Amino acid sequence: MIIDVPEGKDPIGYVWGEMVPGIGVAASNFSLSVYSHSTLGLREFEAARLRIAQINGCLFCMDWRTERDGAKVEPEFADAVTQWRTTDAFDERTRLAAEYAERYAIDHHNLDEAFWKRMFAHYSQAEVVELSMSIGSWLAFGRLNHVLGLDSVCVLPGHSAGR
Repeated sequence: MIIDVPEGKDPIGYVWGEMVPGIGVAASNFSLSVYSHSTLGLREFEAARLRIAQINGCLFCMDWRTERDGAKVEPEFADAVTQWRTTDAFDERTRLAAEYAERYAIDHHNLDEAFWKRMFAHYSQAEVVELSMSIGSWLAFGRLNHVLGLDSVCVLPGHSAGR
């Protein structure tokens, strides 16, 4: 981690909440809203989120699994996200969510008419806006956590530190 965190302070809470409270708290609220208010199905949500986590290299984000109503994606899901082009584990909405996340992160200048035609055949305009905002959140905040090294010190319950 490249940020000095006072002894006894939680790194995420300190960086996001105390160092820059005017920005960090708002960013945290936006990040939490993506999870609390999503109307997207769990599989497409997680396909896009995990693809961004993989691209960012955020250790914490790659370990995280969103839970809805007691359900999470299957353990093999992250591997399927890596292979989104060829996996038979995805329906078209899930495959498009992974593709959109990847292209949004690394090839956004080439989101062409053919892509949008496929996207709007499976997603409403509101869903595309929601997915875009969600991807933007994950890209920005997962990358921030990785760049600052926060992802290496934040640990999910039941996991060990020092990955």
